[in-house]
Amino acid sequence: MVFTNGVFDLLHPGHVDVLVGARRQGDSLIVAVNGDDSVRRLKGPTRPIRSEAERAYVLAAFETVDCVVLFDQDTPLELIERLRPDVLVKGGDYTEETIVGASQVRAWGGTVIVVPLTPGQSTSNIIRTLRGDH
Repeated sequence: MVFTNGVFDLLHPGHVDVLVGARRQGDSLIVAVNGDDSVRRLKGPTRPIRSEAERAYVLAAFETVDCVVLFDQDTPLELIERLRPDVLVKGGDYTEETIVGASQVRAWGGTVIVVPLTPGQSTSNIIRTLRGDH
């Protein structure tokens, strides 16, 4: 079982690359999505752009995704400890040392994978462009 998480606010090729890269690591992929309140705490009052239901719905439509779970905490640590995935995957804006749950997953024999960033892809940049801030 493979686990990844994030906000997934405005899906872009970088998100797709992480999802595809994560799915390649195992037989099933669980995607944990920050709930709306969690996103506001982490990203500020103007986020998310899309509601948690919309974000979960779009992710669930991906063939690579087997299950979508919403979480309201600021990190998915509780969910990771409960699900005990074999593989934990995050995008290249993280390192193994900064991935929440990495030490726990390694402690039970799992692996941690960092998928390289897709150049030029960022939700924040998309939002700035749409607002004319670029």
